Amino acid sequence: QGQLVESGGGSVQAGGSLRLSCVAVNIWHCMAWFRQAPGNEREGVAAHKRGGGGTTYYASSVKGRFTVSRNDAKDTIHLQMDDLKPEDTATYYCAADRWCDGNWYLQRSFAYWGQGIEVTVSS
Repeated sequence: QGQLVESGGGSVQAGGSLRLSCVAVNIWHCMAWFRQAPGNEREGVAAHKRGGGGTTYYASSVKGRFTVSRNDAKDTIHLQMDDLKPEDTATYYCAADRWCDGNWYLQRSFAYWGQGIEVTVSS
């Protein structure tokens, strides 16, 4: 029911770009991207909520550099990451649930998770 499959990770130099994609088996009201670097807690990066043309949320650390988008027909969420920095290096996870709000950035806000995909940014 909650299967989420990420793709698009890899290695890039600082200043470069990567595009992550996540395909869901079911249609979810809210989908998001989180990341976790070694030794750090998992943190919300960006989220997209359906309805009214869609609402997007961003962590302050990525605002202006990352763009989240949704393909409703395929229930796919994308994360376009531009101007990548070494501190963006982490395992990125796709997440989904039936609702999200201002607490979207909390891990406990989502019940369904992908397996994670590696992103490495070298200086």
